[in-house]
Amino acid sequence: MPSALQNAPGSNLGIDRASNTIRLARDFDAPPADIFEAWTKPEHVTCWWDAAGDPLAVCEIDLRPGGSFRFVTRGHPDLPFAGVYREIAPPDRLIFEALGSTGRVLIREADGRTHMIVEIECSSSEQLDQFLKMGVSAGTGRTLDSLVAYMRSRASRAA
Repeated sequence: MPSALQNAPGSNLGIDRASNTIRLARDFDAPPADIFEAWTKPEHVTCWWDAAGDPLAVCEIDLRPGGSFRFVTRGHPDLPFAGVYREIAPPDRLIFEALGSTGRVLIREADGRTHMIVEIECSSSEQLDQFLKMGVSAGTGRTLDSLVAYMRSRASRAA
């Protein structure tokens, strides 16, 4: 059976209509544990989460299964991104629910680098279409680009 995943050539973005999932991938020159920490420690998340590149106004993380998180950007203080953690498996996997969807951060070492896949599994094809129209994939892509830049800046400061 052919894959339902649609990728633009050279893109780090895929849309899997069979599972109503948006997938984004990034590679890092940092260990998986550092990437996982960047997703789970407020002092790091605050620095890269906002797609506009500004530090978060609020970053609250209760890192445990059933614990919640809330991120508030300076540009949209009335639209917090909030959810609940479902699975925490350092440094490989972080699963959470937010905006009626399931988010997965999958991290693995490959060829001396770290490969990360972020999945947003929507509850329906209608929600997937709504997320795509709202620009969730583009905004998430910019946010992940900010994470890549943040990790590079941390590495250069440490060198």
